[in-house]
Amino acid sequence: MEEIVDGGQESNDQGSVAIYSGPILDGKMVVETAEVCYENGRQKRVPIIIGSNSAEVSAGFINANTKEELKNLFGNLRDEMNAVYDPNGKVELAEMLTMVNTDKVWAEPARFTAKTWARAGDSAYVYLFSYVPESIHERLLFGAPHGSEIAYVFNNLNARWGIDTISDKDKEVSQIMNSYWVNFAKTGNPNSEGVPYWPIYDISKNEIMEFQRDGKSISKPDPKKDRLDVIEKAVEANEKF
Repeated sequence: MEEIVDGGQESNDQGSVAIYSGPILDGKMVVETAEVCYENGRQKRVPIIIGSNSAEVSAGFINANTKEELKNLFGNLRDEMNAVYDPNGKVELAEMLTMVNTDKVWAEPARFTAKTWARAGDSAYVYLFSYVPESIHERLLFGAPHGSEIAYVFNNLNARWGIDTISDKDKEVSQIMNSYWVNFAKTGNPNSEGVPYWPIYDISKNEIMEFQRDGKSISKPDPKKDRLDVIEKAVEANEKF
């Protein structure tokens, strides 16, 4: 096992940064990637909730030491990347890395999956979790990090933040999110009385539910569409991106 997964971790190639181990295509239990499965229509015909957080990770998947190095990774799409990630030339490298890593590894794949479900005529509900607890606004400047939505989904804020940091706004967000997920578990639809309407994903409308930084839950056209379009093009143009 140690030889196969490097003591519990993998790396992209010899000498590269170690990453978490993941599913292995063994030809028996795991026979294809999710992408190949979806492209051939072999996914389970069930409703899904899928989405991402606004600032998942700061690096690790896409890495660069300067803004120019990061932009150059987009090759011929450099100008398009610049237009959506650094339109005024003042975005700091740390924020850009966070946004690119978040979009490439979480947000665009979530959209790709939702499109697959929509084309098959199945229900997908897409979310963007941008809420940051009031007590740590100053620490999380770029948005909600990886996994931070889980305590809200399960309405168990004490497990994540500790009793002294929970505000009334935190509780309100948690109640709404928990209601959505409980409704979905019961019926395959997150909607019910008492919560804002969450529309089924429609490719032409591109509507998602955003749990905003200010605590409001609002369905809207995906505000990250232009960014995700550039990521999608970059992956298609260079599979190693």
